[in-house]
Amino acid sequence: MENPSRHPAQDPAQHPARGLPAPPALGAAALPPGTYEGQVVLVTGGGSGLGKAIAAEFARLGADLVIASRRARQLKAAREELAAVPGAGRVTAAVCDVRDPERVAEVFDAAQAAVGLPDVLVNNAAANFPSPAEDLTPGAWRAVVDITLTGTWFMTREFGRRHLAAGTPGSIVNIGASYAWTGGPGFAHSAAAKAGVKNLVETLAVEWGPYGIQINGLVPGLFPHPDLPEAITAGLAGGTGDGPGGGPGGALGGGLDARQPALRVGAPRELGWAATFLASPYARFVTGHTLVVDGANWQRRTVVNPELTPLRTQLGRGPFTP
Repeated sequence: MENPSRHPAQDPAQHPARGLPAPPALGAAALPPGTYEGQVVLVTGGGSGLGKAIAAEFARLGADLVIASRRARQLKAAREELAAVPGAGRVTAAVCDVRDPERVAEVFDAAQAAVGLPDVLVNNAAANFPSPAEDLTPGAWRAVVDITLTGTWFMTREFGRRHLAAGTPGSIVNIGASYAWTGGPGFAHSAAAKAGVKNLVETLAVEWGPYGIQINGLVPGLFPHPDLPEAITAGLAGGTGDGPGGGPGGALGGGLDARQPALRVGAPRELGWAATFLASPYARFVTGHTLVVDGANWQRRTVVNPELTPLRTQLGRGPFTP
């Protein structure tokens, strides 16, 4: 038996929890320079938020970008910002409602004429807002499911059909959500849609793998950014992802950082680095997989469950009335 005196008890006060270290600074890249030179990357929802952050990391590695979004003003600003990223190739933008298959085909036509058939597709466009399931109207349900699931399918279908016809390889990254596994109280519409997105990853990896098309999922945790809608950010404060828990950018004892096993939230570039890996030559044998980038937050459990607060109470809703 091992002598316990070799491992004397430690005073927790001398070794406080500090969380996961901060990531490298903005401007660092996860892959060799020029990894995506000569490659075309199409990012939906690329005009803002995490989509723009993902696009920036592909640009940093030399990619030609096509960013798509429903908002022309956002696209113009994002196009200028992304074109200024060191190492970026050409950057084009396209107004697109992914729910419209004819417009989706037009975006691919325009991209192919301007910079070439996209080699990589990042399906980031989605819609979401919190609501008790019983309060969701048919229109609200369709709005989220049609963008998040059906729109992802229309983009994926167009990408796949064009590569199958051309006999060329390609890579797809679908942005998912951890409640595709766990369920998502307060987000029944989005959770159902994201479960469908995850299933597409697993189904199409088998169907299209023989033809050189790989498809993976990428699930973000908490990545605060200025473009988050107010409905999502209400009640969330604190945390930048640029400091370890208990340090700058991650004040232990309050805000989002203290609620994560990592004791910090994510920095958007960390999601971008994961996306560039999944679509890269270094991940060619990775397909049908969903990578979670959330500091283990979705696996968090407590020894004793806290007292349950009904969802309607959490959202400040009164008793249900038909």
